[in-house]
Amino acid sequence: MRELIVGANDAGQRLDRFLSKAVPLLPASLAQKYIRLKRIKLGGRRAARDTRLQAGDVLQLYINDEFFDTPRAENAYLTVASPRLRIVYEDSQILLVDKQPGIAVHPHDGAEYGRTLIDQIQAYLYQKGEWIPRAENAFTPALCNRIDRNTGGLVIAAKTAEALRVMNQKIKDRELEKRYLAIVEGAPQPRAGSLTGYLFKDEKKNRVYVTDAPQPGSKSCRTDYRVIATRGALSLVECTLVTGRTHQIRAQFAHAGHPLLGDGKYGKLGKDAARSYQALYAYSIAFRFTTEAGSLSYLNGRSFRVQEVDFVREYFPDFVGKL
Repeated sequence: MRELIVGANDAGQRLDRFLSKAVPLLPASLAQKYIRLKRIKLGGRRAARDTRLQAGDVLQLYINDEFFDTPRAENAYLTVASPRLRIVYEDSQILLVDKQPGIAVHPHDGAEYGRTLIDQIQAYLYQKGEWIPRAENAFTPALCNRIDRNTGGLVIAAKTAEALRVMNQKIKDRELEKRYLAIVEGAPQPRAGSLTGYLFKDEKKNRVYVTDAPQPGSKSCRTDYRVIATRGALSLVECTLVTGRTHQIRAQFAHAGHPLLGDGKYGKLGKDAARSYQALYAYSIAFRFTTEAGSLSYLNGRSFRVQEVDFVREYFPDFVGKL
């Protein structure tokens, strides 16, 4: 329990507004819930959220200590009152989440405070009581893979240090099969094949470039694909990442003359474009372990996929539920 004494400069404020300043990590909806549950009292008694405070008033707050920390990236999960996750699979070791386009997986340069996927996941596990941040040597839930802000799809989160270590190694050793759905302009030929080349990343521009011959600092890249259907000027394509470079699918298809629908970075996104972000979705993950997997061995041979992809329903409705 913590006590806060209202000073002269805070006199006249409503209780809920005072709390938002005095305890910034406590979400407003949670503060109101705690007021109703009498976990926040005024002078030892229940008070309404619109109670006007007076100088010298004493508040008793029966809330977790972590809410009194200084706001920073590491505790942004506390500001998430109601996590919104599309959980595809969960057990005691891992969590598979269907990330929606437009959500960043991690904060970037301090932005997105409390709104990233990792914030939502940590808030979810914290509120379930599965993760106790202040426990001695507590592990912090972390993401094993990441996808671009405007790409949707499956992201793996580790609940334990062992799961994180094993899964990261499996990803590094390419023992996971990751498949994407994309809509590209035109009709790639042949209908099934591989896109190969060399990819160079420009860190300053956050952009990659694909060439047919190796360049200084470039890395080889390969994407296997098959065209599922073509309708008009667009094709629905399934892609399998053989290598996992930054923006690989987007850049390779653009280099091949078939940029992704809605891709403003590597395509031609005009003012009248039907989509504001690329039609790309990490829709399937399969675990294909060829070496010892320790505590995650039970996942070997299993595969998971999302139930629905928005752009498939919009542009290729005949294939909804059939992929």
